[in-house]
Formats: sequence, C-alpha cells, structure tokens
Amino acid sequence: MASTDDLKANEQQADATPDIFAPAFGKIGLSLLEKVQIQAQVLVPMLRAFRAELGEERANQIASQALREWSGNLYQEIGGQLSGSPRQKWDAINEAMFKRVGGDVDLETLKREPEAWEFNITSCRYADFFRQLGEPELGALLTCEMDVDIEAVGGPEVTMTRTQTIMKGANYCDFRFKMKTGG
Repeated sequence: MASTDDLKANEQQADATPDIFAPAFGKIGLSLLEKVQIQAQVLVPMLRAFRAELGEERANQIASQALREWSGNLYQEIGGQLSGSPRQKWDAINEAMFKRVGGDVDLETLKREPEAWEFNITSCRYADFFRQLGEPELGALLTCEMDVDIEAVGGPEVTMTRTQTIMKGANYCDFRFKMKTGG
C-alpha cells in the first residue's frame, strides 16, 4: 500500500505536468488498460442484466449509443481545453494517449511523414482482455471507437481510415492517417 508521502509525491508530479486526460482519469496514474478493466467490472454485469431484460439487440443498441455519446463528448471536451489548430490538438491527444497505452499494444510503423502516419497494431492486450470476458463488442466501444472521436478533434486537418481491428477478429488493426499540411 502506498504511503501518504508517496501519494502526495504522485499528486505533485501530476500537478507539475498538465494531464489532458484528467477529466477521464482523475489524478490517478492509471494506464488506459487499467481504466478499461475497471469500467468493465461495472459495465459487463450491467450489460448482461440489460440483455436478459431487454434482449441482446436492444441492450447492445442502448449501450452503444450511450458509450459513443459519452466518448464523443469526452474527447470534444478535452480538445476544447487545448490550444492550437485541430492538428495540434490531435497531436497532443495522441501523444498523451500513447503514454497511457504504453506497452499494451505492439505498433508497427509503416510510414511517418508530415502528411501521413500509417501503422498497424499487431498485438493488443485490450482485445485479449475483452475476448476473455466474451465481450469483444463492448471492448470495441470502449477502446477502438475512441479513435474516431480523437480523429474528430483533429478534423478536418486529420482523417483516419481503419478497415479492421484485432478486437473484431482481424490479425492486426490498420491505422492510416492523412494530415493536411501547409495553408
């Protein structure tokens, strides 16, 4: 268990570097995977209860709509608090996100240029976790679909194409970002 001094030191360190994800994570230094695992502890039993009561299709539809709205609002709020162009906001969010993701995905960079960033995620602990729970659709909503909301913060200067994800059964996730450069 952490001592009071350890907790104060962590808070001071967090205060020294602004955390753009504070609205989603608070001041707790959780990785994204840890946050998602905590969310799943609540959401999985709730979703299963709703499925039993409302039927799978209707319960999934409600969950999807609610989680997409929550994520979209969250990233719009984060983007709204950042200064700079949409591209600069997107860059800041991605930099902060990759710090939270850490080694929970394996990334293979294919191209990194001012006007394009292309990479594949070849291994994903998020997909592993949600498959073990038997809830890959929920995993896609909580993790994969946030990429669309982050892209929206960067729009129209940043566009993303992704045709497949590990969460939905593919061998890798294919991310292709195009960035407007110049005036």
